[in-house]
Amino acid sequence: MVRLTLEMPDPWESEGDVVVERERASRTRPPRMYRVLMHNDDYTTQQFVVEVLRGIFGRSPEEAVRIMMHVHRRGVGVAGVYPREIAETKIRQTESLARAQQFPLRLSMEPAEDEGGNEGGHH
Repeated sequence: MVRLTLEMPDPWESEGDVVVERERASRTRPPRMYRVLMHNDDYTTQQFVVEVLRGIFGRSPEEAVRIMMHVHRRGVGVAGVYPREIAETKIRQTESLARAQQFPLRLSMEPAEDEGGNEGGHH
């Protein structure tokens, strides 16, 4: 029987009392980005949508009003663009808040077309 041993380089090295991680040669790809979409309905108040866009999505008052009006006029709008887990969390947080206020606000997500994640600066 032949035994092969692969020696993996230790990603940690000691500098005196401090242990530091060495830079890895491989580059990690940026995460795939997803658009969080808000869908218009006849019951959720515009004020609630603005508060959610400010509180959960970190939008300025002006951005929040602009996005809310877009959703109101067009039926759907982009609240932000995030990696999958963050997008899912923001959707859950928003829908939970909406349900607590008895609003039927619905959100969804779709892959952002720009692989680099630069979707008009939404975050």
